[in-house]
Amino acid sequence: MTLDSQDRKELLERFLRYVQVDTQSDENSTSFPSTEKQKDLARMLVEELKALGLSDAAMDQWGYVYATLPSNIPADHPAHGKVPTIGLIAHLDTYFGTPGGGVKPQVIENYAGGDITLPGDSNQVIRYAENPNLARCLGHTLITSDGTTLLGADDKAGIAEIMTALAWMQRHPEFLHGTVRVAFTPDEEVGRGTEHFDVPGFGARYAYTLDGSDLGEIEDETFCADSALVTVEGHDVHPGYAKDKMTNAVRVAAAIIERLPKDFLPETTEGRQPYLHPYDIRGDVSKVEVKFLVRAFSEEELHQQEATLQRIVEEVRASFPQAKVSITIKESYRNMAYAIRKEPQVLEVALEAVRRMGLEPVRKAIRGGTDGARLSFMGLLTPNIWAGGQNFHSVQEWVSLEWMAKAAECALNILALWVERAGA
Repeated sequence: MTLDSQDRKELLERFLRYVQVDTQSDENSTSFPSTEKQKDLARMLVEELKALGLSDAAMDQWGYVYATLPSNIPADHPAHGKVPTIGLIAHLDTYFGTPGGGVKPQVIENYAGGDITLPGDSNQVIRYAENPNLARCLGHTLITSDGTTLLGADDKAGIAEIMTALAWMQRHPEFLHGTVRVAFTPDEEVGRGTEHFDVPGFGARYAYTLDGSDLGEIEDETFCADSALVTVEGHDVHPGYAKDKMTNAVRVAAAIIERLPKDFLPETTEGRQPYLHPYDIRGDVSKVEVKFLVRAFSEEELHQQEATLQRIVEEVRASFPQAKVSITIKESYRNMAYAIRKEPQVLEVALEAVRRMGLEPVRKAIRGGTDGARLSFMGLLTPNIWAGGQNFHSVQEWVSLEWMAKAAECALNILALWVERAGA
């Protein structure tokens, strides 16, 4: 299962088409999806899926796109009726914190090495020394933004790869596969991508998200994740007459942030280290809200981080007795490894698919999350495979077309392996 030059050309065309559709989600929205514009790409994909022969393709009321590629296994084949339905999933939205509209993709053919200056902002330079994967992509076709927006490889690379794998199967009817279910989800970036996902209706036994980064990476672990909201209520009076009267909520919030352990921040941690991340603060003297991400690979460490934040809040509350300080913790998702280890074959197939391609699989734990984390606990075990994007959430995001092509080939190998296993 190898993509030829025409397949790669179409993969590039799809990707360039998708990234120019603004699908930025909104963390502060209470609607679902959080932005209606995500449905613009969803509607486009429904039409493309139908053109590829997936006649049931549709977008539901929540903005999810679902479609089915029926099994083509002959009745006399040993695997007939035995192959589990497999899902392929990617997300529609792009990160809310970086401009995502008006993307102007730059295509660099036969990358020769060196720094890449982005044409829309000469101050934005993807530096060779700071991006070691550029050395692995010499001679590749690279795609970047113009430096004024993100690119959207997270996760429109995954969408393009799934669509390309479907197109390849349409052109190669001799390739045997079981029933394939496809889903494109909204609002992954705001942590709500599975909120209305219809797992029973989807009907897959196992699934794979294409939402990772480096060539050959298979991710079967995520953080355990919670969010925390610290609310500080102060008392505002005219600053010229504030002595013994004012309680400044801004100062209280600053004291909480200052007390955070310096060894447990995103900018000081790596690998399997947990972190506390104050990522949004807004308000005034009267009231301030601080949003935190709490992340760890085990629930025990997660609760330790939350206990640390609770302790800091209590200390600051004692230092500012006139302020009202509260904290609310909300569960986001849990480490998918807890679920996947119960049925390891879903991971084993992905690892073998990479080996079939002549690559050594890299099994990784994600310092983040995917839709697959929640889906795995909703009964749909869903490891993550690479999509190729680099520098996610940044105006310096880039992707290799060759790595994208390999991701599509990996998806095809996964489908082939499930047929082999069923027919053995």
